[in-house]
Amino acid sequence: MFSFDGFKKIWLVDFEFNQPEGCRPTPRCMVAREWRSGQTVRVWLEAAVMPPPPFLFGPKDLLVAYLASAELGCFLELDWELPQHVLDLYVEFRRLLAGQSPAAGFGLLGALMHFGLSHGVDQTEKTAMRELAQASVFSNAQKAALLAYCEADVVALEKLLAAMQARLDLPRALLRGRYMAAVARIERTGIPLDTTALGLIQRHWPELKHQLIAEIDAGFGVFDANGAFVAARWLRWCAAHQIPWPLLNSGRPQLDDDTFAEMAKSFPVILPIKELRATLGQARETKFSVGLDGRNRFLLSPFGSRTSRNQPSNTRSIFGPATWYRYLIQPTPGRALAYLDYEQQEFGIGAALSGDDRMKDAYASGDPYLSFGKQAGAVPPDATKMSHPTERDRYKTCALGVQYGIGQDALARRLNLSPAHGRELIAMHRKVYQKYWTWSDRIEARAMLGSPLVTAFGWRIRAGAGANPRSLRNFPLQANGAEMLRIAAIALTEAGIAVCAPVHDAVLIEAATDQIDAVAKAAQALLERASQAVLGDFTLRTEAKIIRWPERFSEPRGAAMWERVTQLLPQFTAPLNRDLG
Repeated sequence: MFSFDGFKKIWLVDFEFNQPEGCRPTPRCMVAREWRSGQTVRVWLEAAVMPPPPFLFGPKDLLVAYLASAELGCFLELDWELPQHVLDLYVEFRRLLAGQSPAAGFGLLGALMHFGLSHGVDQTEKTAMRELAQASVFSNAQKAALLAYCEADVVALEKLLAAMQARLDLPRALLRGRYMAAVARIERTGIPLDTTALGLIQRHWPELKHQLIAEIDAGFGVFDANGAFVAARWLRWCAAHQIPWPLLNSGRPQLDDDTFAEMAKSFPVILPIKELRATLGQARETKFSVGLDGRNRFLLSPFGSRTSRNQPSNTRSIFGPATWYRYLIQPTPGRALAYLDYEQQEFGIGAALSGDDRMKDAYASGDPYLSFGKQAGAVPPDATKMSHPTERDRYKTCALGVQYGIGQDALARRLNLSPAHGRELIAMHRKVYQKYWTWSDRIEARAMLGSPLVTAFGWRIRAGAGANPRSLRNFPLQANGAEMLRIAAIALTEAGIAVCAPVHDAVLIEAATDQIDAVAKAAQALLERASQAVLGDFTLRTEAKIIRWPERFSEPRGAAMWERVTQLLPQFTAPLNRDLG
């Protein structure tokens, strides 16, 4: 069992705060208890006063919290120095369950119930107290009630720490705690949006929706007079254009967003319908969390997925819904953004973790997909993207697909080839990258036999009943990619770089216009160093896209839809169209 003896003081901390959608928190009160001595500190925090911290965290002190990014966000608002060491029992509870879901959820009450503990406050009272924290004026009795509720959470946290202590993954848990500090900084920064354009789109959505359907569907004829997508019409259109649309066992077409996204990669002609469906399906509920300062702030929901990636709400984050919405991302005057992402991240991770030298060589070439074709002898050694674009796309689809466990029939459909061709491509990949496949086969076998799959820094899952072998094979790629981005986020935020958001295998950062190039270069170096922290001596490349005011974030997949939207907005489109250039 890990000992806490190395820490001088261990503070269990909880805040109550008010935080409207898209805004930064306004702390109301804080209760902290030192675990060994029982010393308890209760502080009421007046909105107009910036009080000094009631105690200071030294280099050998530890903060313990549940979803610590909330508490650390309050530290930032109060201008208190963040603790050097953080233990987040929410994160460690998720890790302990190894990909399984607890009966009562991942909240503090759910964690307590999992260990057979009680809170002392039921969900009804918790809801009432959280609503009370949203008030602006408090009586003495209300202040006392909120402080008592806050202290009840600290008492519950104390019970939970005792129950979990023997199973904590320390000191790696402290690394995850550092990431929660990075999350607090990121959630505080937010993403700058063009709120004028957003307001116009929201205000004119009813007429805009009908016009979009009329214009885009003119070339497809798959919507009815009420604006509903008709599956039978879609199948007829696909058959007429020789597109092998995947079907369910019932014979009905698969119409989920993932299927449309995958099919659009192979058949770009359907991209307008894919974007339209995504737009229509989400626009009614898309309520980006935008603060009064025009910044999109939302809960990152760190460690929310089985692979430990962030899992923010698709309706709150600008990166969640249809891709054309991302054109609303725009730096403010004098500021600039940089979108930094890892090049072919999962291919590189697979090469490094499997130790497959041929796969490493393909990644090092700068174009692993064309290199795959060359290594297989399917294209000449001097082939380029320009000379063999079709072949490159084919090997790219195969190389990416096999990492998700794609089958030969699905691969063939995606490439509009015969099943025999799909079988041949996968066999080619197995032959060229034999060491990778041996490693991948071993990953699946180990998991199916009950052993946990573990990342470089200790995140893990266990295969439950009915586990999908494809997701097990993909876990090391996704989960180590998540580790990599967390290390990068820690390094970036601790270096003072403003991170607006992490986005899967990328980050959006911000700086002054005259500093963005230097900041982006420094940030890329930190991202590459993070890849080394996970992969050893293997380094992943990064690329940077700079956006200076008044430019907008651009997303090629959503460009056509964004242009349509700005052209269709009645009488308010002139400033938007001018910005598009």
